[in-house]
Amino acid sequence: MKYSHLMTTAFAAGLGVAASAVAAQEIRFMCYSDGNECEVYDDLLTQFEAQNPGVDVIVDVVPYQAILENLPVQLAAGTGPDLAKVTDLGGLNEYYLDLSSHINTDYWDASFGDTLDWYRVGDRQGYYGLHTQLTITGPFVNATLFEQAGVEMPGDGATWEDWAAAARAVTDATDADFPMAMDRSGHRVAGPAISYGAKYFDADGVGSFEGFDAFAEAFVGWNEDGTMARDVWASQGGSTYADAAQEFINGEVVFYYSGSWQVGRMDEQVGDFFDWQVVGSPCGPAGACSGMPGGAGVVGFEQTEHPEVVAAVIDFLAQEEIYAEAAARTRNLPAHLGVAAAGVEFQDASPAAQAALNGFAGDLPNVSPIAFAYQGYAGNRAMFGITVERLSQAIVGELSVSDAMARAAEDLKTALAEAN
Repeated sequence: MKYSHLMTTAFAAGLGVAASAVAAQEIRFMCYSDGNECEVYDDLLTQFEAQNPGVDVIVDVVPYQAILENLPVQLAAGTGPDLAKVTDLGGLNEYYLDLSSHINTDYWDASFGDTLDWYRVGDRQGYYGLHTQLTITGPFVNATLFEQAGVEMPGDGATWEDWAAAARAVTDATDADFPMAMDRSGHRVAGPAISYGAKYFDADGVGSFEGFDAFAEAFVGWNEDGTMARDVWASQGGSTYADAAQEFINGEVVFYYSGSWQVGRMDEQVGDFFDWQVVGSPCGPAGACSGMPGGAGVVGFEQTEHPEVVAAVIDFLAQEEIYAEAAARTRNLPAHLGVAAAGVEFQDASPAAQAALNGFAGDLPNVSPIAFAYQGYAGNRAMFGITVERLSQAIVGELSVSDAMARAAEDLKTALAEAN
């Protein structure tokens, strides 16, 4: 699928770019969608067309796996696009175009705050990424199953053990197949692991799995005793991503731990099949009740032949009015502080979806500082993969939990050495 249209240069005067200088320039935007993001970006960019024909911004829509696997290879080979929507925010920093000389940095500081740091690494402290989708992990709950079972949902401050017990009780009393499910993702387990005491960094700020063991023991145990839908993690190899959204949509799962990007899918596919809602991340024995922040952003790459135009495209999407429209139409939580403060009326969202998005937004204050730091850590992609692979080996019985965590520590040591 590919969108192609003309981008205007209404902002060209501010950039010092004359219309003749940008004529016949082609800009390629590699984009993946959780919902309708690429379609909305393409439509928003048509606002440039009337005044500034001649610059083609081609939106190349690709699967998410292509962003994870193909894009880094293309960038390393010097054959990448001009800009892309990415989730490995710090990990691709070496390729980013610094927008600093092309944008109003005061506006960006005031609008995007701490998320700007997620795109910075080491001495590369410029302005690299527009965080377009702020996400937070958390649980979706089948409220109809709870009602049918006559089981009361745990309230504020409930622990993971509280929810596991309640979900098991619901499954026992209904036709549900699984009490709980969690995406096969190192990012998804991070918030719960922090709530169980995972530090993710050593005293020098270097990646570490110190304190991860307690969550690993609990999570592997839940997969062994049937509390978790085991096949989500056990049926895949390596660090391959898998989710359990369809199982939840089909009414098979009572409690599904995923994140805010799934709201649109739930809204569209669950329909009136059952009542669902979002609840805050459960608490762990370490005292935290943390989800994991994240999301996606749009970045430009230094290898582009048209840096001023690329920066202008990104800066256009960063303007409050445009950003607010994108958030409303894509039903994504805004990272723009002004848009968030004003509130977003999400377009075509049912009351359940509106409540779910507000629920996720309301859970942001509970996110641990460790989680925010981990999201911006350049080594997090390697750590995510290690987490998935070693936890899966413990779940299927290839390794004990203690051996899996020892292997994870060795994997991380090797990965850090290679990165350095």
